[in-house]
Amino acid sequence: MVDWAQMRDCRFDVDRVPELLERVERQDEHEAWKELGWRLVLEHDLLSPASFAALPRLVRLAPRSAEARGLAGKILERAAGRHGCDGLLADCADAIREFREVLDGHLRSRPADYLVSFRALLAVEEEYHWANALEGFTDDIIGVDCPHCGVGVTIAIGGFGCYSQVWDGGEEIRRDLRPAAAEELTGAGRWMHEITVRDGQEVLASGIANLFGKAECPRCASVFAVADEYTSANRPVMR
Repeated sequence: MVDWAQMRDCRFDVDRVPELLERVERQDEHEAWKELGWRLVLEHDLLSPASFAALPRLVRLAPRSAEARGLAGKILERAAGRHGCDGLLADCADAIREFREVLDGHLRSRPADYLVSFRALLAVEEEYHWANALEGFTDDIIGVDCPHCGVGVTIAIGGFGCYSQVWDGGEEIRRDLRPAAAEELTGAGRWMHEITVRDGQEVLASGIANLFGKAECPRCASVFAVADEYTSANRPVMR
């Protein structure tokens, strides 16, 4: 039983979240979902005790509610942050396992909210840096440092091309990315690629192959693994 009197939300209230949860459980109410969202996930990615206290109830709603899936996913995407609620997060282990099954089944149906649910699944699997970085590969941009010469390299993956980029004296220099073949993928990249291929998500699958492929540094011409450099710089250290 949750003691809501001890569960302040992101607006430092203790009474609104349980009331709002009851409203969305009774009826899929847009305004209640809207308020619930900014009480459970504040600007600048801040969470509160109420965020984790609400998670099991959101997961129970997730099979039938896109809003619940999205909000539960947003909470978990930020779970590695400095929220001071590690004990409450640990108490959500059963709900998180249930959420994994819900999301996997939902993704197999190739839903309209595929990317939102896929990012939520990445967060469930504790791939927090990818959950927060993927934008659907329409025009994704990430920054990495070349591990050889140290220059900042922009990696673009999307409809405008898949390339590494640096600026040199006002001149743009690009090099095409070298996507990984399916059989070359390992670890998180292999798992992410297999799921998106399984679900017929061609754009995501192609983007992941590029993301987990190789890039040539336009400055020094060295070749490096894009995902390795991004992960080393952005994957949170779990306490």
